[in-house]
Amino acid sequence: MKPQLLGVRRLLPAVVAWLALLGLRTPAPPVSALELAGSGRQETPSPQAEVRLVARNKEITKNRIYASGDVEIQYKDLLLLADRVEFDPATKDVFAEGNVVIQVRNEVTRGERVIFNLDTEIGRVEKASGMIQPSILYTADSIERKTTDLFYLSRAWLSSCTQPVPRWGFSFSRANLKKDAYVEMWNAVLSVKKIPVFYLPYLRYPLEDRATGFLMPKVGYTGTKGFEYSQGFYLAIGRNMDATFSLDAYPTLGLGLGFEYRYLFAKGTGGQIDLYHFIFKKDAQGTTESPGSIIRISHNQALPLGFTLAASVDYQTSYNFLSEFDDEFRRASVSNRSSQVFLSRSWSHFNLSVRASRNETYFSELNDSIVSASLPQVNFNVFKVKLFSPFYFSLSAGFNNWQYGWDSAFKAGTERRSTDLSVSPTLSLPFTSIPWLTANTSVTANFVYYAKSLDPATGQVQNDPLFTKNIVVNLDLTGPVFYRVYYGRTGEPWLKNVIEPYVNYSYDSPIGQADRIVTPTGFYRYHQMSYGLTSRFFIKEGDRPTEILSFGLGQTVYFSPDSGPLKEYLVNGKPPRLSEITGTLRYYPKENFSLDAAIGYNPYYHDFSSLRLTSTAGSKEDGRFLSLNWYKSMNSWVAGADPTLGPLYNRHEIGVTGGLRLPGSSLGLQGEVDYNIQAKKLLYTAAQVVYHYQCLDFQFEARVYYYRLPPETEFKFSVGIGNIGRTQDILGAFGPEVGGR
Repeated sequence: MKPQLLGVRRLLPAVVAWLALLGLRTPAPPVSALELAGSGRQETPSPQAEVRLVARNKEITKNRIYASGDVEIQYKDLLLLADRVEFDPATKDVFAEGNVVIQVRNEVTRGERVIFNLDTEIGRVEKASGMIQPSILYTADSIERKTTDLFYLSRAWLSSCTQPVPRWGFSFSRANLKKDAYVEMWNAVLSVKKIPVFYLPYLRYPLEDRATGFLMPKVGYTGTKGFEYSQGFYLAIGRNMDATFSLDAYPTLGLGLGFEYRYLFAKGTGGQIDLYHFIFKKDAQGTTESPGSIIRISHNQALPLGFTLAASVDYQTSYNFLSEFDDEFRRASVSNRSSQVFLSRSWSHFNLSVRASRNETYFSELNDSIVSASLPQVNFNVFKVKLFSPFYFSLSAGFNNWQYGWDSAFKAGTERRSTDLSVSPTLSLPFTSIPWLTANTSVTANFVYYAKSLDPATGQVQNDPLFTKNIVVNLDLTGPVFYRVYYGRTGEPWLKNVIEPYVNYSYDSPIGQADRIVTPTGFYRYHQMSYGLTSRFFIKEGDRPTEILSFGLGQTVYFSPDSGPLKEYLVNGKPPRLSEITGTLRYYPKENFSLDAAIGYNPYYHDFSSLRLTSTAGSKEDGRFLSLNWYKSMNSWVAGADPTLGPLYNRHEIGVTGGLRLPGSSLGLQGEVDYNIQAKKLLYTAAQVVYHYQCLDFQFEARVYYYRLPPETEFKFSVGIGNIGRTQDILGAFGPEVGGR
């Protein structure tokens, strides 16, 4: 006989009974015989006076009590209602039939026939339906209670959707249900609105937020990769760690295997490991492309003696693989590899840090990468310590064993490398006696030992040590500070404007043999003055001022341009004395709106070298937001000297991301568009539609990757059912869902 799919109408009486009996969970006080006689019901307490039995008709034999007519049994926190009951007071076995309802703690069960023991709470219910809190509804031909939290269901239907008419459910031939843990089903059929969707010979459905099991699959199709099937398996290792295994199957292309591991321990120790490996199939010519792999690791750990350890790895075997398979546009379009281990300890006025790092940036136009590495870099700092009023002492010391150059130079063994050891004590004199004026003067002595030096004649690095020393004088001045208060109609202050001009003067004394110093990108002497002003606007919120608007302008003048940071960029044959003019704007009028802007203007070539505008309105958590990111940059110094090199440095793009959750609707929308204004072409478009249908949610995604060759269009679809979440892409575009499995 095939498993019977029981109707929802059989489930409704149990739900109604559960709601009606919520107030009866505490046993009623004893009722007198006179009260029972007046109502036509009889009460017979058991010999142990623990069981309370109430019925309209009752027959007592030597070892049995037979009751009928509105029978009610109360024992501890258990309540049983039935038409007819046979009860053994000695063993507390109950046989009940006819509209049986059992309520025990957070369970309500209705059945036609029940065999049950009041002490062990073990028994069998036939033609059963019921509810187990918080949200499990079921019907079954029979349900056997093996233990207080383990049930066996036969020919049954189950749903965690608690609407009066559940939108989905599983029917199955048999199942084991463990309270607050899982339901494992055999021959399970998922139906949505009574329409069978798919069949699984075995399914383990979680009854808690974080439970081990398979996630709902995701299917998709792309124009170049063909059909895609993604399946995830979630492993709840413990309360502080979990793992997700994923499989991406492309029948015409290959197979991707993913692994994500998250962990969190005491004292802030935690991290995440993401691994992905793709195995390509043989092409039509019988050749196989090299596998592609991605490794991303982040780790933080508290160590003994107050030390902390931080480590991170972001590595891919091929930049082309990242560009073709990573669905996150900004991550796929930035060609970087990085790895570092950072060890630090801070105490009192001291800080010690040790770092080993390697960073690589790939330039597709040159098919080469710039690589920088520190193996290792050690820094020791003494923060400001008061010597005697008003002088303060600080110290910075460092050791750096570094490497720098193109990847091709590393392969040829011609990269630039050296070792530096530096000590820089500083004596500072702060001045804060005037409220509207702040000043700080400092003098630093720099002592640097270079293990290698340059040959001035050839420019080649040689194993000839070099020791240098010089003095650096800094003067920081903020003020005089001006302000004005604006008053409202009631005479209360509502807006305050503060204007803060600033000047910073820095003098590096000349260094002998500066042309022999080995650095990654060149040696510069900073003799300059930076100046500008910042204007801030505050409003009063309660008793606190809140900044809502600020803007600033700044510029630097170089007194020694021949050795300054712009010495390589000649204007009319001379290094520029003035830097670009920079401006910033920040506007935060309310919680769900922000605007940040920055601008750079080149006074020699009279053009805007950089423009950046970022604005967000609304809240992503609320599902209604709009974000704008506009960015333009060009190296005016390079383009001005050689216009043919300008396009290599220019960038002009705009990106818009938005989300909308329709009021009164279960429909959520999210989209993104990125456009290259300079090349006048789209880079990336994406759209996501999520429809929440009570306990179901359907997700549809469409993306177009214009930057890929050839451009690729991708569609993906997935369904979330109750406590079973959707399979998420390790290389996903919209990021993981909030919450657990």
